[in-house]
Amino acid sequence: MSITAMLRAFCDAVEQRNGRAFADLFTEDGVYHDVFYGAFAGRDNIAGMVDDFFYRTATDFRWDMHDPVTNGTTLYARYTFSYKSTLPEANGARAMFEGVAIMTLRDGKIAGYHEVANTAPAFVDLKFAAERIAKIIGKQGAELKARAEMKRHLA
Repeated sequence: MSITAMLRAFCDAVEQRNGRAFADLFTEDGVYHDVFYGAFAGRDNIAGMVDDFFYRTATDFRWDMHDPVTNGTTLYARYTFSYKSTLPEANGARAMFEGVAIMTLRDGKIAGYHEVANTAPAFVDLKFAAERIAKIIGKQGAELKARAEMKRHLA
């Protein structure tokens, strides 16, 4: 499968709430690191992330990948992503994000997925209280500081 076809299948699976098709793009031991929900390891957990976690408080997903670049083992793609929130305080607002997907590839499948996302505009769209936004951003900061590659920056 070409990179372009894989990325379209990736986005389509989320938009169609097809966790199994999404998970099949990953290796058996693949890990998806979600900016909100954390890590999901293995195809069953990755499928559940899409079917259960993503759609728990959202609907009408739209996901597009732009300008992919790969060296054969690492794939980067800029993305735009949105959904309609079903959270009561959001009043049906569409939350919109942009980010960069970082994928490790192995044998034509995704072995690892990480993302760097600009989540702040979505929190405003969803009408989150300032305290809730601060809590979420604090959690993201703690996760960043816990990564091995940040050790030198914390010294």
